[in-house]
Amino acid sequence: MSHLVEQVEAWLKEKEGERLEFKSARNRYDFEELTRYCVALANEGGGKIILGISDQRPRQVVGTHAFDQPERTRSGLIQRLHLNIDFDEIPHPDGRVLAFHVPHRPAGVAIQWEGQFWVRDGDSLIGMSSDRLREIFAETGHDFSADICNGLTVDELEPDSIEEFRRRWIAKSKNPQLAALSHSQLLADIGVTDGARAKA
Repeated sequence: MSHLVEQVEAWLKEKEGERLEFKSARNRYDFEELTRYCVALANEGGGKIILGISDQRPRQVVGTHAFDQPERTRSGLIQRLHLNIDFDEIPHPDGRVLAFHVPHRPAGVAIQWEGQFWVRDGDSLIGMSSDRLREIFAETGHDFSADICNGLTVDELEPDSIEEFRRRWIAKSKNPQLAALSHSQLLADIGVTDGARAKA
């Protein structure tokens, strides 16, 4: 027995949870649905969606004909989600099993498809809560660029540096009206200052 067949036998005994999602998919499986499940698995720490195994206990290999060119399916998932998704195509004695391996999302990044940050809720997919999104975005630490430098005023910033920024902004934006703005207004317009105080 190959190690991949042994792995299938081990999966049959596992419970469906955060790391594993089983689908019978005997004849076909919707690519959009596969994409959404990959998003959900990535958002939940990574895992596997396994086609060709029943999702009800007692779990058994039923075989799948879905995605007969899994390399092309994998490429499509990577193009959509920018995650290094891999797969195993396993010729089990009871039928073909196809497992897609989904990595953990990058720190501080929630994965989405078509504007929705999918997660699993039992047998369903739902949008991630705003509280969970905030937790993920905070993983990379405090955004010091949004802090106010107490006691530092616009007048203490280097005028030549502000003028160099103005010159580059005019060149990029093609907006000559920027030349008429005061230093305070120029910096306030891009969110570098809060009133007369400078941000970090």
